[in-house]
Amino acid sequence: MSNKLLHYQVFTGTLTCVTGLRIGGSKEGIEIGGVENTIIRHPISDLPYIPGSSLKGKMRALLELKYDRIKEDGKPCGCGNCLICKVFGPHMTPHHELGPTRILVRDANLTDASRQTLETAQSDRGLMFAEVKTENIVNRKTGIAADKGLRTQERVPADTQFAFEMALRIFEGDEEDKIVNFVKEGLALLEQDYLGSSGSRGYGKIELKYKVEKK
Repeated sequence: MSNKLLHYQVFTGTLTCVTGLRIGGSKEGIEIGGVENTIIRHPISDLPYIPGSSLKGKMRALLELKYDRIKEDGKPCGCGNCLICKVFGPHMTPHHELGPTRILVRDANLTDASRQTLETAQSDRGLMFAEVKTENIVNRKTGIAADKGLRTQERVPADTQFAFEMALRIFEGDEEDKIVNFVKEGLALLEQDYLGSSGSRGYGKIELKYKVEKK
């Protein structure tokens, strides 16, 4: 195939958290009474964001499930021939003829309105730009909370919005409409599923509104 880059198809829009969103971060030590499971935050501002790797990885996984492209060992597809490999890159396959990975997924930062809302909550109530959700494991026989079953987790609150951007590199010889529609399909699957962790417990439902422009 040709490696001549023709243009980009750029997806820009807003990701809204319909329910609380949890994408785990790390914390250097836990103070007494502190939250064990923190969300990922900007290292300077402490504001939450959504890594591009989280968006790209979940979209790829859902498309692989739909088209039965996950390998027997559970790893991503690396066949080097399918549309998933062309758009997202063939996993651990250095020698192929697909050319460069087509999709570029940026980190999604808070919209100005959501940043202001979370900063106000932090100032007024001391919340660290997130809600703290307490969960417990209950003994099925007694209905009583299990010993050491209590856990606290941070979540980005429902209704928080992030600005997201994805760019598709279109090369000479590409089936442009097919590639664009494939990414739209991945985004639609993401809305029906969940982003981040604990989706089976209600976390991570999102809504996407976006436009696509040639640049």
